Amino acid sequence: MLLSISSSNPLLLHSHPHLSSLPHFPSSLLISPLINPSKPKPSTIKLSIDASSSPIPPSPVLKPTTTPSPSFRTKPPKDINILVTGSTGYIGKFVVRELCRRGFNVIAVARERSGIRGRNDKDQTLQQLAGSTVCFSDVTDLDALHRSLDSLGLPIDAVVCCLASRTGGIKDSWKIDYSATRNSLVAGRRLGASHLVLLSAICVQKPLLEFQRAKLKFEAKLEKEAADGTGFTYSIVRPTAFFKSLGGQVETVKGGKPYVMFGDGRLCACKPISEEDLASFIADCVMDEDKTCKILPIGGPGKALTPLEQGEMLFRLLGQEPKFLKVPIGVMDFAIGVLDFLSKIFPSLEDAAEFGRIGRYYAAESMLVLDPETGEYSADKTPSYGEDTLEDFFAKVIREGMAGQELGEQTIF
Repeated sequence: MLLSISSSNPLLLHSHPHLSSLPHFPSSLLISPLINPSKPKPSTIKLSIDASSSPIPPSPVLKPTTTPSPSFRTKPPKDINILVTGSTGYIGKFVVRELCRRGFNVIAVARERSGIRGRNDKDQTLQQLAGSTVCFSDVTDLDALHRSLDSLGLPIDAVVCCLASRTGGIKDSWKIDYSATRNSLVAGRRLGASHLVLLSAICVQKPLLEFQRAKLKFEAKLEKEAADGTGFTYSIVRPTAFFKSLGGQVETVKGGKPYVMFGDGRLCACKPISEEDLASFIADCVMDEDKTCKILPIGGPGKALTPLEQGEMLFRLLGQEPKFLKVPIGVMDFAIGVLDFLSKIFPSLEDAAEFGRIGRYYAAESMLVLDPETGEYSADKTPSYGEDTLEDFFAKVIREGMAGQELGEQTIF
């Protein structure tokens, strides 16, 4: 069997589709009618510089040295300004929608061309993020981000960062999962933000991949920022698998093909959470002081499900006899070994080898809390949230297809 990484293949990496790319784009600014031009610009504050030790060229971390103002949580939602980066990413769209529904003033930073491979123009982005103030800028360019936000003339109370590398490639991971995410913190703090909610990933517990290391480095920076005594707080949200990352085989199985899984289908498990439920949990983290300065793993309702159980559920909903294609995990190990060898000769293959490692990781590692006492993944210790179930999601996809649930850049087979 040939292992390849292709957007046309059916089996999606468990959880990896939450990664959303943010390639370089020109910065400009568009302000929606929701902006109140009468609001005063934030007052100037004294800043100090904290240089980063990241493996990429660092940009300064700017921290207010003035006495922090009273908590923004004492204000009604209509008076709270929340900056959202990664707003056009898969989870980001749901987060913007949920925050707007709760009555917050949402400032959504977006690329001029957003979506997979930049397919959405400004008008489509404005429609997608309706209800928010859309700021078209470049989160990978800190100076550009500062200029764009300064043009709004609005203070920031809290930041919600939903940035994630779409591909998981080595350079892209550090560019987005660390550097651009750090820029979100710097820009928000400069305008007065005292809290940041970070969308991370539960898989960082066992960091074997570059994007996991990049995420952990930023998590450490958040913890350091909160320890500096300026009143800053954070909430690190580590979700399990998303529904759409488990829906990649619905159409193929519906068409009579087997359900593909690695080994016996019991190598890993997850407690998948819907995008709406995750967005609701992230919004809770803005105002709930019990969730501050904590790492918050979160899954959906119900028991943990293995790929075998997910496949059996799908066949039951389709009224078909189960038919599985079991792929030995050694196939991936062999392919990764070949790619690692070739990447030493052809550096351009470095990311291909990393993609292979990503596939191998999600094929064998559970998206559950890793119990530090036992070293085993624990479904019981993985918190549940929400009401949406994977079975309901599968049933909807069977009826309506995967419209709006695009699988992104990377799949297996």
